[in-house]
Amino acid sequence: MSTQRRRGLQGPGPEMRPTVDKFPARRFPIQHEIQKLEDELHAFNERIAELEDEGHRGHAMEVLKANALDFARRIDELRSLLVEPTKRGRSPGSARRIGRSA
Repeated sequence: MSTQRRRGLQGPGPEMRPTVDKFPARRFPIQHEIQKLEDELHAFNERIAELEDEGHRGHAMEVLKANALDFARRIDELRSLLVEPTKRGRSPGSARRIGRSA
């Protein structure tokens, strides 16, 4: 698989994505951290693609891939903090109404 094709699968390049400054760290600390991690993940993926195209196989590639997976896991963990969980069968507002009537 060529680098050009792989880039298409990874999403938009850095020039098309919002910059870290889109989310000011003071007002949006989680979003700001997610954006920083996404930028680092993109850099890892680019480096992995370059090395694969050059035919590199070995421990260094495995370390880069493990680091990229770690960045993806951290991004997912932070994103999960932004989602408000709801109980099955209830809308977010129904729990508040139940609490008031009890």
